[in-house]
Amino acid sequence: MKKLFLFFGIFWGSIAFAARVDTIVLHSTIMQKNISCVAIIPDSYNNSDARFPVVYLLHGYSGSYSNWIIRVPDLKKYADEFQLIIVCPDGNYNSWYFDSPIEKKLKYETYISKEVPHGIDSIYRTFADRNHRAITGLSMGGHGALFISQKYPEIFGAAGSMSGAVDLVPFKNKFDLIKVLGDTLNNPTFFENSVVNNCHKWLNQKVSLIVDCGIGDPFISANRNLHQQLLWLKIPHDYIERDGGHNWNYWSNSIAYQLLFFHRYFKGN
Repeated sequence: MKKLFLFFGIFWGSIAFAARVDTIVLHSTIMQKNISCVAIIPDSYNNSDARFPVVYLLHGYSGSYSNWIIRVPDLKKYADEFQLIIVCPDGNYNSWYFDSPIEKKLKYETYISKEVPHGIDSIYRTFADRNHRAITGLSMGGHGALFISQKYPEIFGAAGSMSGAVDLVPFKNKFDLIKVLGDTLNNPTFFENSVVNNCHKWLNQKVSLIVDCGIGDPFISANRNLHQQLLWLKIPHDYIERDGGHNWNYWSNSIAYQLLFFHRYFKGN
């Protein structure tokens, strides 16, 4: 791709952790615009010529690329502890990480699945293969991460979801989903694009999966249904329920478990 990215570094406050936080601007060819992104780089990156695995961490509905590092500054500590790069791309206020069939300027599925990894691999010393890439996120980002892993298992070898909105059908009149997928009451697109209805796409793909949701979360029923679908299809996965709701207290706790899961996955490759 031509003119893939512009680059500049910004260091986010605090010297409590050694990892550095870069803000970069990636150029999306498919959407013809520049989009900001955070990359958390472990301290050891500058002390060797080693390559690093990457976890792509997606934000939720109405969020932005900076949400995770502002809300969970411990991400810097985790990058050092697990020896990986954490990338927080921007998924727009309400893209749901789809290539929208009705809003032609919204192509965040392609951007996140292809353009962002290509840009990160071009800037940093990464292992540029599926065995060293994982994707996860919260809420809208949880659905986006699993959806993208279903469609692009050749790019992401592991995927996760925290409080993911894994069934879109009950919420098609909320969260701007109509603006992304269409406004027909019986629109099958909501069903067809829900993660819970596409579990078969993981069959024989060897994508390592981790799904968790708080028992007080409004999406808990959909996540339990997803878990049952995976069990029925005999698709290996980690499924966790713990006390908590749909909030940053839960996600700040959850991300440590997810990064440990991905660290173990990377170490096994």
